[in-house]
Amino acid sequence: MKKTLLALLLTANILQPASACTGISLSTVSDQHVHARTIEWGENDLNSKLIVSPRDYSFTSTMPDQQKGLSWKSKYGFVGISVSVDTFIGEGVNEEGLTAGLFYFKGYGSLKAYNPKDRANSITDMDFVRWMLSQFKTVDEVKAAMKSIDIVPVYIDAKGQPSPTGHWRVTDKAGNNIVIEIMDNGKVHIYDNEVGVLTNSPTFPWQVTNLNNFINLHPGSSAPQKFGGVEAKSFGIGSGFLGLPGDITPPSRFVRAAFFVNTAPESKTSEQAVSQAFHILNNFDIPIGTEFSEQYREHMPDLPSATQWTSVIDQSEGVFYYKTMNDSQIKKVDLNKINFDNKEELKRPLDTGSFSVKEVNI
Repeated sequence: MKKTLLALLLTANILQPASACTGISLSTVSDQHVHARTIEWGENDLNSKLIVSPRDYSFTSTMPDQQKGLSWKSKYGFVGISVSVDTFIGEGVNEEGLTAGLFYFKGYGSLKAYNPKDRANSITDMDFVRWMLSQFKTVDEVKAAMKSIDIVPVYIDAKGQPSPTGHWRVTDKAGNNIVIEIMDNGKVHIYDNEVGVLTNSPTFPWQVTNLNNFINLHPGSSAPQKFGGVEAKSFGIGSGFLGLPGDITPPSRFVRAAFFVNTAPESKTSEQAVSQAFHILNNFDIPIGTEFSEQYREHMPDLPSATQWTSVIDQSEGVFYYKTMNDSQIKKVDLNKINFDNKEELKRPLDTGSFSVKEVNI
């Protein structure tokens, strides 16, 4: 398991493919909540799996020195998607409606140094989502419980350098939506996510402040302007948001997602919000060819996209939707139909690995 993760981390440092997650949150007129995100990795297939985890299931977090860390038993069953390793959950929702997801936080995330003496209360960053989903039903419960654990790197290299880490989005059915960022060797920062968006670096407060640079943007078209005796008019719709950044850097994606989320019409039903979320996130698919500069093009992987999967969670109805880079047909997992009293986890490949097309018979 550790060798697989280490290979990914070392490759990332050499080739620097994007890990460019984009998350959004939408609400309906009746205050139902939908949380969606993409996950990007441009170097190789993450071999993500659909994970269905039952109640009363035992977990133990493995420390960087391969010793056993925090052990716990799940109170709630959950559905999620793994990344690279089956135990590493990138995004999920539990039967009580708590959602949690990991977003790459390059250059800013800095966890507490691992101390073997404290390993009984230590959990790795890659186990953090699983821990939250299996234990809690509200954001406040997560906040309170974090005071009793140490979140440490999943890997420490031969030079003593910790593996890169992420930051996290956590939401509950009551509408609480927070971002957790751990910096400066373990200092925890928790922010209310009022804008309903999360991407990657830099910090969440910086991303929100950066929105001040785009207050001129508005939906629709701009009014005609006079230049001397000449009246300039819009060529077509959309001139109101000329200047909306279109590149794939985290700050640009944050601005673009915030604009789309906050100009979208409010949905009447959660199903409409789910559809809207998929449409918005279509704008964030990353073609693999944009990932690598000329000097690295010979190393480009055989992937159709860096966007390996997109998930949408209907929090109110307890439904988990997803689509993948090889199959754009939306899949649905209804948590209400799952028997979370099963004794074992269900693990199912997320993607067939080949381009999928359904022919329409005329």
